[in-house]
Amino acid sequence: QVQLVESGGGLVQAGGSLRLSCAASGRTFSIYGMGWFRQAPGKEREFVAHIDRSGGSTYYAGSLKGRFAIARDNAKNTLYLQMNSLKPEDTAVYYCAAVLTVGVRVRPTEYNYWGQGTQVTVSS
Repeated sequence: QVQLVESGGGLVQAGGSLRLSCAASGRTFSIYGMGWFRQAPGKEREFVAHIDRSGGSTYYAGSLKGRFAIARDNAKNTLYLQMNSLKPEDTAVYYCAAVLTVGVRVRPTEYNYWGQGTQVTVSS
């Protein structure tokens, strides 16, 4: 079993930056890939980014590449999402997730564990 806890969300003005963190505990050795998703009111959960076990391979939603960066520190069992040049449309609850299988995963149904989410609100 894996537990994930997000932190770092909050209110920021458009153009600003935030760094989200996700602390993993439990059977973390079983995790291969990790990802970030977000969900705005009335919308489906949306893929943001994926990172492999070593942190050497990353994949981003096309609309976010260049503004967001995913990273992980396995020694600390922590996943990060650096968000820059934030826009009001980035407002959402952001979730970290873990997957036990090899490969890039972009669909929520492919992930095995989820955090509770952290709210990010970007004001204009």
